[in-house]
Amino acid sequence: MRETTAGRWVRRVALTLIGIFTLLPVLIILDTSVKPLSEVQNTFSWVPKHITLDAYVQMWQTVPLAHYFLNSIIVSVCSAAISVVLATLGAYAVSRFAFAGRRLFSFAVLSTQMFPGILFLLPLYLIFINLQRYLGVPLSGSLFGLIITYLTFALPFSIWMLIGFFDTIPRELEEAALVDGTTRWGALWRIVLPVARPGIIAVAIFAYMTAWGEVLFASVLTTESTRTLAIGLQEYATRDVTDWNQIMAASVVVSVPVVAGFLAVQRFLIRGLTAGAVK
Repeated sequence: MRETTAGRWVRRVALTLIGIFTLLPVLIILDTSVKPLSEVQNTFSWVPKHITLDAYVQMWQTVPLAHYFLNSIIVSVCSAAISVVLATLGAYAVSRFAFAGRRLFSFAVLSTQMFPGILFLLPLYLIFINLQRYLGVPLSGSLFGLIITYLTFALPFSIWMLIGFFDTIPRELEEAALVDGTTRWGALWRIVLPVARPGIIAVAIFAYMTAWGEVLFASVLTTESTRTLAIGLQEYATRDVTDWNQIMAASVVVSVPVVAGFLAVQRFLIRGLTAGAVK
């Protein structure tokens, strides 16, 4: 069915409005970050009267942003790396081998996505506290505990997504490799993983972004020395004078790693998200 001229204009107007609605907060953040604090507090204008980058320099001294930045990188990278390794092995086993409880395991993995994250906050906190009290394992307030927490959310989705992706890869590729003398691990490493690279990258990006921007669990399970960027940004608003320009400048800096990473692997991400949809 051909699109009419009126329908084409309606679509263009709708997409334009959606684009403006999406980009407006970003423009306000960028605009505020290059204004002096006095101009932000006393006047409102879409175009800065005095452009300055002082906020991008001062934000590092106002709060220990570099330390929070390092914490976020450690937590996000470790969460993504562990999720990729465990999800790849788990999804490959479910996709290729028949074992008792296979369907139950798949259903259990999927069912974890049905519950809101806040439901797990108190149980996880109590588990961490009891482990520290009785076994001496310091999970609450540590980066390791935060990594484990994010794995509980990223890993089930990653396994379920890769199961669908591995199911689309013909088994004949592995069987041919096995006939040629390679081992099961060799077939996985040399045949399956290169073909599954888009899906694995999509899983890694999902796990990384889950850990990078999470606020709820980080606000409860971290201390002053283990805070991540998502929590550290709140310190700009707890001072006697709220440094709005520094908050916006820090928000820009915090967004750069995620945006840059997404742009670098977006072609793999789109392929990975759609490849396992149709079997």
